[in-house]
Amino acid sequence: MHARNEIDFRGKTLEREEAHHDRWSSEIDVGSIEVEKNFEGSTCPENRFILSKLGDLKGKRILDLGCGAGESSVYFALKGAECIAADLSSGMVQTALRLAELRRVKIQGHVMNAMELDFPDCSFDIVYAANLLHHVDPLAALREMHRVLKPGGKACFWDPLKHNPIIKVYRRIAKAVRSEDERPLDYGIVGVAGSLFTRCEYDAFWLCTLWIFLRFYLIERVDPNKERYWKKIISEEERLRPLYYRLEKIDGCLKRIPSLKRFAWNIALVATK
Repeated sequence: MHARNEIDFRGKTLEREEAHHDRWSSEIDVGSIEVEKNFEGSTCPENRFILSKLGDLKGKRILDLGCGAGESSVYFALKGAECIAADLSSGMVQTALRLAELRRVKIQGHVMNAMELDFPDCSFDIVYAANLLHHVDPLAALREMHRVLKPGGKACFWDPLKHNPIIKVYRRIAKAVRSEDERPLDYGIVGVAGSLFTRCEYDAFWLCTLWIFLRFYLIERVDPNKERYWKKIISEEERLRPLYYRLEKIDGCLKRIPSLKRFAWNIALVATK
């Protein structure tokens, strides 16, 4: 299975991923990006979980792998970290650099394949990857994350899981805003990470809270092919906050049943080398 995935995520597939994200980068209004909200907002529980495990970021050397528009890279730089933004898409790397310039922080930008990192072993204190692993061969990327981490360093990622029926329907509908080759992760990714790292801490998010997605579609009539729902929950965080927190309390109860976590939308994991 792994050998097949390695082949799938090379050649034409990587070209399609690169082209998709280059197109997306050309549509991004850097001035509208609210960096702090992506980590501290109510509707970003994945990043709030990750931050709770990382501690003080000042002086840390961080690789933001699959940096996208650079929200994470810039956030880390604002917290005093030395951050390197890497992405397969040159358009996204340039967007990240523009965002850093706008927020008056310095980051480095590199165009790079997450499965073949051009960094020496033991280069980073932290490797962070948001919504990356489902676009690549996750095992190959995790191996590279492990390789470039210093001993005791932390790899952290969050990505969508494949098991929730509501999200499965959303993915079938929202084809225009998604890349054709992405593959949401199996819950078994926890075991995969555990086989590489000495310690793993994880949680899953968005069970009842997925009502917000249904509300976008059924009540507010938001076209999922014109607006990315996973970005809308961040940009409209203030409006959604009271509803989100009410639903999150229910999710907290549901997640006490271990078998239900696999049906969450996203998983977040922090692993120590």
